[in-house]
Amino acid sequence: MAVIHRAQITPTKAELIAGWLPSQTWSGGAAAPLELLGAYRFDDPAGEVGIETHLVRTGEGVVLQVPLTYRGAPLEGAERHLVGTMEHSHLGRRWVYDGCGDPVYAAVLTATIRTGGREAEQWVEADGAPVRRESTARVAGSGTPGAEPPAVAAVAPIDGPATTDVGGLVVLRVIGQATSPDGAETLTGTWPGRDEPALLAYLPR
Repeated sequence: MAVIHRAQITPTKAELIAGWLPSQTWSGGAAAPLELLGAYRFDDPAGEVGIETHLVRTGEGVVLQVPLTYRGAPLEGAERHLVGTMEHSHLGRRWVYDGCGDPVYAAVLTATIRTGGREAEQWVEADGAPVRRESTARVAGSGTPGAEPPAVAAVAPIDGPATTDVGGLVVLRVIGQATSPDGAETLTGTWPGRDEPALLAYLPR
């Protein structure tokens, strides 16, 4: 369950993404204007790291997947994966990383795929009580509940033209431009304007 605080964030997530995307080789320059189509969250079992993935459409109509992690302190050794910092009126300064460079994201995504998991429930604090908020994107892993996912202790992501390989876990950066190999376990998702599940990530067997 993801608890979301009503807060002022500076810069906004959209501003951080817009400033970072054009420098990524797989983004095609991320032509403006950028449109946030939807987002989904995962829970960090330790409750320390925020995990949120955004689906972004470029001015050329290409849909990109941008996984982010939000941390209360810098992630050691992950300087090149830093998207930026933001000031959160409730949580203070947050360090925002490309999820593919964060082992917590890789571990949680791997577990979601292997165990047939879904996006986290979202709750917003309103007048001192949590109120359920529907996720703007829905995702599902193809694996089996109760399956044992492999441990992920460190990551060394390798970017390709449309995907990022995170030690065998493959994350699609450009939606619709890669397919999963036969027998792979997958994460697929839908969002407003996309009713047919799209491939988002996969684990080859």
